[in-house]
Amino acid sequence: MPKRDYYDDPAAPKANSIVVAVTAAVRNPRGEPLLIERTDNGLWALPGGGQDLGESVVEAAQREVREETGIDIEITGLSGIYSDPRHVIAYDDGEVRQEFSLCFHAKPVGGELRSSSESRAARWISTKILPDLNIHPSMRLRITHALDQDPQPHLG
Repeated sequence: MPKRDYYDDPAAPKANSIVVAVTAAVRNPRGEPLLIERTDNGLWALPGGGQDLGESVVEAAQREVREETGIDIEITGLSGIYSDPRHVIAYDDGEVRQEFSLCFHAKPVGGELRSSSESRAARWISTKILPDLNIHPSMRLRITHALDQDPQPHLG
């Protein structure tokens, strides 16, 4: 389902739903974050997605990372809560979600790196090339907060 992100855009459609979403800032022993190139919009992002009924947010983050990258993770903390009503995501089926996402710190514990139907590519990314990647501003904020390793999670 293709999507378009709007941030602080007066032309953005009005939100008509809110869904709990999760992302995981997984870092390898070299400190490189795990990113995916999304198939729905072509942007680079932390792996993640919506929470399903019957699972916790931790289980949702673990499932999404495994589905999108092949990597099994252990959640190690909360990086931030992102709920800015100026960020909406419009889907081609008419749904327009207000952002509500929990971003977790995580470490890899197994699996084999691979892409999926949701990820054109899954890679450990050198922090030196992060500025050159096509990343939506709201996702870049999550990545920046996660890499800063502030002991207090972002609340916003």
